Amino acid sequence: MMPTLSVITVVYNNARDVERTILSVLNQTYGQIEYIVIDGASTDGTLDSIKGYESRITKFISEPDKGIYDAMNKGLKLATGDYVIFMNSGDEFYAEDTIARVFGTADDADIYYGETEMINDELQSLGQRRHKAPHNFTWRSFNYGMSVSHQAIYIRRSLVDLYDHKYQLSADVDWIIRAAKKAKTSVKVNGYVAKYLVGGMSKAKHKQSLLERFDIMKKHYGLIPTVFNHMIIAFNLGWYFLKNKRTND
Repeated sequence: MMPTLSVITVVYNNARDVERTILSVLNQTYGQIEYIVIDGASTDGTLDSIKGYESRITKFISEPDKGIYDAMNKGLKLATGDYVIFMNSGDEFYAEDTIARVFGTADDADIYYGETEMINDELQSLGQRRHKAPHNFTWRSFNYGMSVSHQAIYIRRSLVDLYDHKYQLSADVDWIIRAAKKAKTSVKVNGYVAKYLVGGMSKAKHKQSLLERFDIMKKHYGLIPTVFNHMIIAFNLGWYFLKNKRTND
């Protein structure tokens, strides 16, 4: 029997991108999808785009919220599927058969995951994320950075808790680690499974995002390992930019 996937889209004032995200969900060839859209009381035309597809959306809420993770928690509380994934406004499933391909890879895993393609504001491909998805994903896989994006990870719903409001920008890191600690099996899906629109608040407030991630990793991995791992992260980041600068020269 095919598992039901709860796909949750969170949006606020993003009329430009929300329809593209909605269509990437509604055009999936996979039949067992519960689609939940949480809007933060948008005022820019976003609601017009959503209401054009409201008959095909399983559950839809439009009301003020206390931020993105409050909205994502609203989606989790409404979800009833066997698995859950967030595909927020601006992001997309990689292809129309992505969900079918994910669940066709193996049966009954706790977590399915794959690679993410980055796209810019012009919807041009920027290639694969710098952090490549590991061959064997566990809760320790984030010790050198977020190796799987939230758009590319399908988690058994019974394993997930609500997002921690303590974190304003990086609660998704903590959320995935907590779920992964409970998971017994994870399956990597070959190739891209999602498209990620580069930007967002974590880029606009990069320092706060980094401080939150350090605190999250310290909580899960310990202070000394986190300090040591961040030295490696800094080295890898420097090498990555140096290598790409040479490539572009």
